[in-house]
Amino acid sequence: MFQKTCFIVILGLTFLTACQGTLQSTTNTPAAPAASLAETLTSNERARNYLLHVPPSYRSDKPSPLVIDFHGYGSSPNDEEILTGMSVKADESGFIVAYPDGLDSAWQVGPGSGGEADLQFIRDLITSIEKKYNIDTKRVYATGISNGGGMVNWVGCNLADMVAAIAPDSGGYNFWQDCHPSRPVPVLAFHGLDDHIIPYSGDTPEAASPPIEVWASAWAERNGCSTSPSVTTPVDTVTVQTWSNCINNADVILYTLANHGHSWPGSATGVAYETTSQAVRATDLIWDFFKVHPMP
Repeated sequence: MFQKTCFIVILGLTFLTACQGTLQSTTNTPAAPAASLAETLTSNERARNYLLHVPPSYRSDKPSPLVIDFHGYGSSPNDEEILTGMSVKADESGFIVAYPDGLDSAWQVGPGSGGEADLQFIRDLITSIEKKYNIDTKRVYATGISNGGGMVNWVGCNLADMVAAIAPDSGGYNFWQDCHPSRPVPVLAFHGLDDHIIPYSGDTPEAASPPIEVWASAWAERNGCSTSPSVTTPVDTVTVQTWSNCINNADVILYTLANHGHSWPGSATGVAYETTSQAVRATDLIWDFFKVHPMP
């Protein structure tokens, strides 16, 4: 779990919701994945780091999907790999995972030089991996938590030409209204009703912390979906809202979890003082969603 320190940071034009700490494992430890590689590339004349996980089943003659997994504020690629278990899922399902490293352990989510630099880093990251590995360019996806979830949203708004679908968890959606994707982008999101860092009902200023259902509805409107979502309750503590009939099958799905805080659903690790729901496993649901939402 994380020992947490949380606050709001304002850098230039960008609000960052900060939550930092140290991961602690629990007894529910997933199987160890194959080794991941620490890599570096140059973007905007700066060295940028990332962790790359290539599954043992990778074959150079077969295009592989690529998942970009963003860490939260104060965290790291290694922490994110442990938290989400995405490398274990990659080994099971045969996709590549990249865990980019934000400068000073943070992502600049919004307009301004910092936000543009981080977007360029992700463009350069995807391009660099595509040069080294056989990547299915119609199956590049983005996921992540907290400040990383906010970056996932920002990638969906600005890199729809490269990223097929997004799946943020507990995201801090700064500048969420400043979103003009070049095409409808499928969205899957997870948020807890007991999140004390990103309140489900929103916070002030709303430009940095919208009510989560308002944020999801905005994506549904962009994607040309039905106005009202269908609502299901697979278990008592989980409500799923699905906006369907969207342009190019760009569904918007929101998982709302009771007894869940600022954490990764189903994870063996989490944030101290923030409950982690085991009612669903986000990593499995995210990959299932990505599989059926390639680039049109």
